[in-house]
Amino acid sequence: MLNIADTLSLWLLKARPFALATVVQVSGSAPLPPGTSLAVAADGEAIGSISGGCVEGAVYELCQQVLESSGSPVLTRFGYSDDDAFAVGLTCGGELEVMVQIVHPADRAHLALTLERAVGGQPVAVAQVVDGPEDLLGRTTCVYGSGNAYSGSLGRAREDRAVVSQARALLRAGRTARVHIGGDDSTCPEKITLLVHTHASRPRMLIFGAVDFAAALSQAGTFLGYRVTVCDARPVFATAARFPHADEVVVDWPHRYLATTDVDARTAVCVLTHDAKFDIPLLRLALGLPVGYVGAMGSRRTHEHRLDRLRETGVPERQLARLRSPIGLDLGAGTPEETAISIVAEIVADANEGTGLRLSQASGPIHRRAA
Repeated sequence: MLNIADTLSLWLLKARPFALATVVQVSGSAPLPPGTSLAVAADGEAIGSISGGCVEGAVYELCQQVLESSGSPVLTRFGYSDDDAFAVGLTCGGELEVMVQIVHPADRAHLALTLERAVGGQPVAVAQVVDGPEDLLGRTTCVYGSGNAYSGSLGRAREDRAVVSQARALLRAGRTARVHIGGDDSTCPEKITLLVHTHASRPRMLIFGAVDFAAALSQAGTFLGYRVTVCDARPVFATAARFPHADEVVVDWPHRYLATTDVDARTAVCVLTHDAKFDIPLLRLALGLPVGYVGAMGSRRTHEHRLDRLRETGVPERQLARLRSPIGLDLGAGTPEETAISIVAEIVADANEGTGLRLSQASGPIHRRAA
């Protein structure tokens, strides 16, 4: 639902009831991930998509039926069928399970607040019951930021504690996922399945080296949704005018800045300085941090010399194995813009455990989900 948070927030503000269709489980080559939603207002207006077009018409009709019936949430499944080319199904293959429920503004005050925070860029998680006792199906509990604040309840204290704990963990990781609670006396006797939607803060891309490649990479990183920082120790080069797409430009020694800034498992560190006095202390620090990606620009010869220097400073082999250098995928790139594409392609491939191969040369599902 967070993919259409802006519109849903307005509908709730205007007290417009609507039916919400959410992808709660996928398998195979389903085009969109769990958590993606389509909503239909009582007057017929629709927003969002759950399949890229394959089954939108059928889901739209189901939403209207649920609105007219004012009934309980409905679970339905769509899959590929080659028996009838015009049958309602996923032409790309795979299967998806969709839950449709009515959202009444009067009953969802906490959801309105949560969507408003998500639109404002604040980290939130929405835990939605997608399987379990009928009286709980569709209920939501919302968790905010890194503190203890949450709203919404399943009406059962032990279940609430378990839901909030799971949602907070996924919010820290920036992941949307299905989780299960209950089924034992330590949490709750009834088994409940939740889809936890997360809207985490933007992941960071730290670009070290105020060079032409950094200008192109900052634009590509911004396009992918990263909060981009360009850092260089030379004030004549590290200026906001040279990097208009960066969220911030910092004048500082790279390793000193990295030691004092916040990073997490989604952070990408891109070292473009190509200068040992900057590279070695920076990479020595970066390879020991819990970041998602560390890449460094340079020729293969430069890379070998860099590894030797890092070994001399005591960096262990298991950390050196994390270094992506020469940085980027082999796209035959020549310009800064092409090089930026090769770098972000490698970052995306690493984050999603992709092979980097042409899809025509690979096998298996196209729409693999990140681990």
